[in-house]
Amino acid sequence: MMDAVMDRIPLESELVSFMREYESANNSHDIERVVPFIAEDANYWFSDGSYRGIEEIRSAINKTFTTILDEVYEVRDLEWPVLTTGVAVCRYRFAWTGVVEGQPRSGQGRGTNVIVRRDGVWMMLHEHLSS
Repeated sequence: MMDAVMDRIPLESELVSFMREYESANNSHDIERVVPFIAEDANYWFSDGSYRGIEEIRSAINKTFTTILDEVYEVRDLEWPVLTTGVAVCRYRFAWTGVVEGQPRSGQGRGTNVIVRRDGVWMMLHEHLSS
């Protein structure tokens, strides 16, 4: 049992780094930095709708970047209910601040992501954000 715990630590560290890099890419507000984290066949569920495939997801994220100016997005309290060498599921809380229609705004909610390893690279297969 101790080996399973010890094996989990480097894997969790690797995936936490992936999530931090994903968070940073989103905070760049540059869709070209975000897209490499997302699988071509991903499915994202946001409060305003569901998006299937990289082009729909790209469009939805770009819409957020143009709607919320100067957005700062933060992922907190990461938990890993599923953690294997090929698939991981994380749940977390998120918060954001920014400017919408000239006014300061903020929000928070919960997220769940399914992350898969493809050709040795971690990628988002599913993201579900809700406020």
